[in-house]
Amino acid sequence: MRLLIIGSLGGQIGAASKIALERGAMVDHAGTINDALDGLRAGRGAELVMADVKLDIASLIERLASEHINVPVVACGIGSDTEAAVRAIRAGAKEYVPLPPNAELIAAVLEAVTEESNALIFRDPAMQETLNLAEQIAPSNASVLVTGESGTGKELLARFLHRKSRRSKKKFVSVNCAAIPENLLESELFGHEKGAFTGAIARRIGKFEEADGGTLLLDEISEMAPNLQAKLLRAIQEQEIDRVGGGQPIKVDIRLIATSNRDLEEEVRKGSFRGDLYFRLNVVTLAIPALRKRPKDIEALAEHFAEKYADLNDVPRRAISQAAHDQLLAHGWPGNVRELENTIHRAVLIAKEDEIEPSAIAVNGRALEASGETTEAMIEALDGEAGTTHLVGRTVADVERDLILDTLHHCLGNRTRAASILGISIRTLRNKLKLYSEDGVAVPTPGSLDSLTI
Repeated sequence: MRLLIIGSLGGQIGAASKIALERGAMVDHAGTINDALDGLRAGRGAELVMADVKLDIASLIERLASEHINVPVVACGIGSDTEAAVRAIRAGAKEYVPLPPNAELIAAVLEAVTEESNALIFRDPAMQETLNLAEQIAPSNASVLVTGESGTGKELLARFLHRKSRRSKKKFVSVNCAAIPENLLESELFGHEKGAFTGAIARRIGKFEEADGGTLLLDEISEMAPNLQAKLLRAIQEQEIDRVGGGQPIKVDIRLIATSNRDLEEEVRKGSFRGDLYFRLNVVTLAIPALRKRPKDIEALAEHFAEKYADLNDVPRRAISQAAHDQLLAHGWPGNVRELENTIHRAVLIAKEDEIEPSAIAVNGRALEASGETTEAMIEALDGEAGTTHLVGRTVADVERDLILDTLHHCLGNRTRAASILGISIRTLRNKLKLYSEDGVAVPTPGSLDSLTI
């Protein structure tokens, strides 16, 4: 775990750093947001940022996003400063941590990020077979192509390969090729010199240099433009890169892992992916089966998520009933593990009985899509086993409002977490809450911040 602390944390930086170091984190410090960004551009990566709430958290998150630096931000401040906490969470901070630092709370933050990055939960022989092969080839330097549908856990498998490799003490760096515009991806991979193009206000170390000595994951590589594929092929073959606007080649030593949810052989036949790059990447292929083909994993993952989200939301742990398990097994899971996780998260909050019953599980429809429509499945989940008789005469908007507010109460007012559970964007959630407030409806605010779970 690489932790970057920004600011003085109200004079508590020493205590926070000591706790993090004792929990196994590597800690770096930057006095200002500019200093932090300079360090990240220079390749001193971070897996978590803890920022003083007195800093401009909104500006920090906006600048990280504009430079495609994907790292979660946690705001820290003295005591339970409700207004500062609300501002930080609205700006996109994952959580607010009160200071002086509590050792268990800091540990929970670090463990949550580590678990999110590394957790591999499985029970099915089909997944075991894939992991056996992964462990066998992990110590090598061979390039690996990880294939599978969206949401199957391709990045988790890539991190598993890195942890089992000889490079495990070095960095694991990930780039989502589908999320970065074509005209910026070259700079993201290879870096750029100051003034290389409009907006290049400082030298930026690319992901190849940042991962030097470690592992570089190119996620969804099939989305990469053909002209950049040629430059990538050269970088892999020569083990050197050229920064955009630079004059000297730079040697790098990386182990490359690529993922794709498409059939790359078919993409090669269609001419949208270079054959020579495909063969360079495809030294070993690890295919992750779709979740619907791993029935024992559906059970194991559902139980794991049920316990995880009960603890996170401070609600009682409930077992999943056999009838609910049967319902989960019958679903096709087009969204794979990601869809299952969201489904169980909602079920944990909605369940009313001693066990999680089928009435709490909405797997046949999307709950509260961005369009604002409430599906029949979620209405049933909201109403539990009591039937929908008392819903007659109520509008969809009324039912939607109750579900949103109930979820927000369970999340202690945390907008980011509530939006994730409901399956809507944070902007959609905020707009709806604004309308509710204007109509005189009481909207939960982030309260009891000392008891926020991570």
